[in-house]
Amino acid sequence: MNAQQDEIYLVDLWRIVRREWRSFAAAALAALALALAYAALAPQRWQVSAWVSVGQLGLVPAGQEPRPEPFQRSVERLQTRAFQDRVLAAAGVAADAPAAELYRRSLKVEPSPYAGLIKLSVRAASAQQARHLATTTVAQLQALHRQLQAAPLARARAQLELAQADLRAALAERERLHGLAAGAQARSGAEPAAALALLALAQKDSEVRQLRQAESDLRARLSDSYTYATASAWPMHAPQRPFAPDRTLILAVGLLAGLGLGLFAAVARNARRGNPPAAQRHSPHSVESARTGGSGVDERT
Repeated sequence: MNAQQDEIYLVDLWRIVRREWRSFAAAALAALALALAYAALAPQRWQVSAWVSVGQLGLVPAGQEPRPEPFQRSVERLQTRAFQDRVLAAAGVAADAPAAELYRRSLKVEPSPYAGLIKLSVRAASAQQARHLATTTVAQLQALHRQLQAAPLARARAQLELAQADLRAALAERERLHGLAAGAQARSGAEPAAALALLALAQKDSEVRQLRQAESDLRARLSDSYTYATASAWPMHAPQRPFAPDRTLILAVGLLAGLGLGLFAAVARNARRGNPPAAQRHSPHSVESARTGGSGVDERT
């Protein structure tokens, strides 16, 4: 058989649609109606995103983790069922409620290790609930990191206080030595004592400079630039429209599906009626069959 018999051209489709326009319209309208019904009845889902800055402690020995816990562990902790149940309990949502299931299913964690940031995305049935769940998630992570950071931070502050106490003692000792040196220099015949006092004063000055450098370094490492708690990096954005359903996309898909289903229904209806496409009716084989009466016998002499 000639392959041309199986081809359906655009002109043929247009003729089929014109002939079977009722079937085409019924199928297309049915698909479009389903899309409209889904767009109108589908529950709305609101999404709120939050950027979390993981805290760190600037005063740690070289080679140790400066954060309350390793960064990847924080990312994995957010995805555990225990942490999520803790967030839901703090937010006042029952663990078996539909809102809880939606929270667990929609919680998306996107880490940025080099920046020390974690992006959280949460969905809920309303914008207020989504914002509340996102805020509670950040607050629970903050509380957990605050507990982990409490002991190292207390040790660092104690180390700073000890350095400050040593500096105060060294300054007081330097003042005492300065008075001794001044008195020895004022007395006649006390040159050896004055020399010893000046030598001790010089040594104490060097010690004071070292203590001041150490105390200044400790204060800098405990400042807000190097030591800070886990917190939201930026304010949360309040959405103005629901994240889902996307009605424009649903209607576009429904329209395309309606066109495809309508063409299929029209072609199927046309085939059931026994009307071949125009390309098949006007093919050389059909013309030859019509000319010979359809007998299929060669008229050779």
